[in-house]
Amino acid sequence: MHEATKAPKISFFDYIVIGGGAAGIPLATTLSDKYSVLLLERGGSPYGNPNITNVLNFGSYFSDASPNSPSQQFISEGVVNARARVLGGGTSINAGFYSRGEQKFNKEAGLKDENLVNESYEWTEKVMVFKPVVQKWQSALRAALVESGVTPYNGFTNDHVIGTKVSGTLFDENGKRHTSADLLQYANPKGLSVLLHATVQKILFKTKGRTRPLAYGVVFEDSLGNKHMAYLKGGDDDEIILSAGALASPQLLMLSGIGPKEELDAYKIKVVLPQPFVGKGMADNPMNSIFIPSPITVEPSIVQVVGVTKFGSYIEDAGGFDFIFTKPSAYQRFSPQMGGFFIEKINGPLSMGELKIKNLNPTDNPSVTFNYFKDPKDLQKCVYGIKTILKAIQSKPFAIYKYGNMTSKDILDVNLILPVNQRAHANTSSSLEQYCKDTVRSIWHYHGGCRIGKVVDDEYKVFGVDALRVIDGSTLLNSPGTNPQASVLMLGRYMGVTILGQRLTRERHNKK
Repeated sequence: MHEATKAPKISFFDYIVIGGGAAGIPLATTLSDKYSVLLLERGGSPYGNPNITNVLNFGSYFSDASPNSPSQQFISEGVVNARARVLGGGTSINAGFYSRGEQKFNKEAGLKDENLVNESYEWTEKVMVFKPVVQKWQSALRAALVESGVTPYNGFTNDHVIGTKVSGTLFDENGKRHTSADLLQYANPKGLSVLLHATVQKILFKTKGRTRPLAYGVVFEDSLGNKHMAYLKGGDDDEIILSAGALASPQLLMLSGIGPKEELDAYKIKVVLPQPFVGKGMADNPMNSIFIPSPITVEPSIVQVVGVTKFGSYIEDAGGFDFIFTKPSAYQRFSPQMGGFFIEKINGPLSMGELKIKNLNPTDNPSVTFNYFKDPKDLQKCVYGIKTILKAIQSKPFAIYKYGNMTSKDILDVNLILPVNQRAHANTSSSLEQYCKDTVRSIWHYHGGCRIGKVVDDEYKVFGVDALRVIDGSTLLNSPGTNPQASVLMLGRYMGVTILGQRLTRERHNKK
């Protein structure tokens, strides 16, 4: 890894990968085996930062608004969200829960080679996934979910299965986080160049004398504001691959001249290719949480157990943690160390919005709407999820962690006072539907904006353009599994192996 300030003014590579996150690192690492690859990451290194690496510091960065924070806040419809700004992407700042996607995802994502899917998961898991040490709070949750009907109990498995299970985590037995940056140990050091604090301004295209625009380079800035140019060497199979995430990938396409024409015209961006679907189909799985005050101290733990319901809600939890990342006084007469959060997120979702650029600065957040709960089916899943959580709270296995005299309504009312979002609402619960709307949060699983079938084909090539792909969460139609990081990591490796194999086959054929 090098700071972008040390990069030459002009450089040439077989592949340029934009974004060192869950997809970009496995992709660049794989391609470096045979070809020269430049990996550009706008953030810094996750190593040596205890806020990132130590489980007990989880979430401390969400309130850090400094330009070097690994997390960049954005707000949509009163819901506070975060986009990663660090090597490792979301794997460096998330809650670490690791669970593979369902078969439906493989079909939607065009991943036809089942053996390669499994090998790609295993490739990741060998380096950065661990079996969690389940203690009392998580064990109580596990038993409470089973008693509440989230069955069967499936034990420990990384597979997506209906029922209650323990799944993998990025935190090892010492509470140390392992991120996708750890996958760089697989890289060919002679083939891969990783630049930190390298902010891509735009992708460059050749259009003269061509029926289709050809991506041939990128302009990026280092931390001092100096501009650098990186170009493809010009081989027939050389490519630029956008892996900058659900916000930055559609944003960068627009800033580079690919997007809805009226939007590009409004900012006087030269239109390379009018593409009305860029930025469309943005979705974020709404999360709702319930804090349960406990009469006894709860050992700190973040997500290790999940209940995968038949009706499309996933139930997880965090114990002994401030999971709303606020000041202790917000809990009034309670404290996060004396209690824990049950978390419910819905699958899909069906509700969607859009992303628009606000200016020409790629470091600024675009404008995003997700239209939380616009589709009534999403709201119904949330209601079922909250009902299941309330049932679990009242179950026998959970009795030691709940005040005996607190009713379900008392617990909901405590939660309506907590500052979980910026929405105005009443301080007492009127219905579970209203509770879902009033306390909606993000679980950082937003996706869309460069959807497969609309912006990219089933090989992730951008429609109408040569030498450009998008491979990351912006292509997803639904958030896979209970938590998407496993699937996005797998997608990066899968597509790296696929691209490598296709190119080597073509080169061997041409030599004959």
